[in-house]
Amino acid sequence: MVDITREVTSVLKKTGVKEGACYVFVPHTTAAVTINENADPDVPRDILMELDKTIPLSDSYRHMEGNSAAHIKASLFGASEVVLVEGGTLVLGTWQSIFFCEFDGPRTRKVAVRVIPAA
Repeated sequence: MVDITREVTSVLKKTGVKEGACYVFVPHTTAAVTINENADPDVPRDILMELDKTIPLSDSYRHMEGNSAAHIKASLFGASEVVLVEGGTLVLGTWQSIFFCEFDGPRTRKVAVRVIPAA
C-alpha cells in the first residue's frame, strides 16, 4: 500500500478547483485504491496481513496466470475513490490518506486523477 495523497493533492492544486470532487481511478485488474489511516504504518501492514490470511496466494485457483488472489483483493477494494474538494483541499479525515494498493507486483502502474468543479 503506497500513500499517493501528496500526488493526488498536487494534481488538484494544478487545476485551481476550489469546490468539487476528485476522482482517483486505477485502470488495472490486480491493483486498487482505498482510503484508510496512515498515521500508524502498522495499519496498512495489518490490512495486508489479514488480506493474505483471508485470500492466500495459492488456494486451488483456476486462473492460469497464478495471480487470482490479486484479482480478488483488487475487486474487494475497488478501482476508484471519490474525495470531496472544499477550499481547494481534499476533504480527508485527520488520519486518512489515499493508498494505491499493489497486489501483483511490482509493476509499472497508472493512476488517473480527475477533478470536477462543483456546479
